[in-house]
Amino acid sequence: MKPKVLFIITGDPRTSPRPAEAIRIAAGVGAWKKADISVYLRGEAVLALSEFPDELVDEDNFTRYLPIIGDWGRPVYVQAGAPLLSELGEAPLKFEELTDDQLAQLAAQSHNVLRF
Repeated sequence: MKPKVLFIITGDPRTSPRPAEAIRIAAGVGAWKKADISVYLRGEAVLALSEFPDELVDEDNFTRYLPIIGDWGRPVYVQAGAPLLSELGEAPLKFEELTDDQLAQLAAQSHNVLRF
C-alpha cells in the first residue's frame, strides 16, 4: 500500500512564493507514483486555482504543475466556504470543498501531512 501524503497550503499566492513551491513539490512527489498525494487549499491559497494566475507569485509553477495534479483523477480539496472562492473564475481543475471536520478526517488517514 502506498503511503498517503496530504499537502495543506495556506499561504497567499498573491504575496508569497510558498504556495507555488508547494504545488511544484506535490506534483514532483506525485510523479514518482510511490505515494498517493492529496492537495488542500485553505483561505487565500484557494486563489491558486484562479482562472488567471498571472497575478500570482511564481505563476509559472501554477500553470505548469497544476495540470499534473489534475491528471491524478482526484480533485484538489479547498476550504468549504472560503471567501475567495467566488473570485476564481473558471477554475482550471475540478475541486471539492471540505469542512474542517472532513479535513481532520483526511489528515488522520494520511501518513504524512505537510503544511505550506
